[in-house]
Amino acid sequence: MNQFRFSRRPDIGDKVRVSFEFFPPKTDEMEARLWDTVTRLEPLKPKFVSVTYGAGGSTRERTARTVKRILNETTLTPAAHMTCVDAARHQVDAVIREFTDMGVTRFVALRGDPAAGVGTAYRPHPDGYANGAELVGALKSVGDFDISVSAYPEKHPESPDFVTDIDMLKRKVDNGATRAITQFFFDNDLYERYVERARRAGIYIPIVPGILPVHNFTQVANFSSRCGALLPAWLAERFEGLENDAQTHALVASAVAAEQVHDLVERGVGDFHFYTMNRADLVFAVCHMIGIRSHESEAAGSAAA
Repeated sequence: MNQFRFSRRPDIGDKVRVSFEFFPPKTDEMEARLWDTVTRLEPLKPKFVSVTYGAGGSTRERTARTVKRILNETTLTPAAHMTCVDAARHQVDAVIREFTDMGVTRFVALRGDPAAGVGTAYRPHPDGYANGAELVGALKSVGDFDISVSAYPEKHPESPDFVTDIDMLKRKVDNGATRAITQFFFDNDLYERYVERARRAGIYIPIVPGILPVHNFTQVANFSSRCGALLPAWLAERFEGLENDAQTHALVASAVAAEQVHDLVERGVGDFHFYTMNRADLVFAVCHMIGIRSHESEAAGSAAA
């Protein structure tokens, strides 16, 4: 029976679409690693790649430089992250114009985490956009951009309930959002239930699952506890005892991520957004396992034949 699983069809790679997230480098060493990652993943032909943007514009120049280089030196389509934390409206509008003048037509519009970090109180700038929905509206007032927004299968940690959370997503959609990308999660049932809630609320844009390959389990566990993402006991057991065994840790991480993606494919999901952490190997391996092939490898194979 397993041979008939949808995720194992030989043409599945033609039916699945991926996008990747990068963050702007802070040092020369990190920049070299980022561009190694970009070079490695570019042949997979992602739908787009996004570049993160720090709270209050803390990475504005690095983000702009990274986006510009992607535009000028690769075949990739970049999506620039935008946030409204600790910024007045005119400052945010200036950044939008900067990216637009650069040739950017895709954005990821996020309220953003408080400058003091995840888990601390968020206070809107008195002269700024109060939330992601208002930021989407600001972008749409400038141009007909492709705009991705955030979604939370386990609800945003600041939302009192799912009704409030889904209402915020609906406001983003009403203001012009093109798609939603979820925070990472490890329980696919949570994602499926969230999509059902959104559909019942009249939200019909694509809700793309955000996939986080576990490069470092300890770091992921710490971040999960701060952002309200469930870390299942079975996942902790998979990585138990691998703190000093990087090679086995990587093998387990790729298997866990591929298992999650294959299950989502079986449930009818066709788009995936990978949080790369500026590392290519695990993401490349997972993409390979779901049938997405490097176009460079295909060309080399054809030439050899």
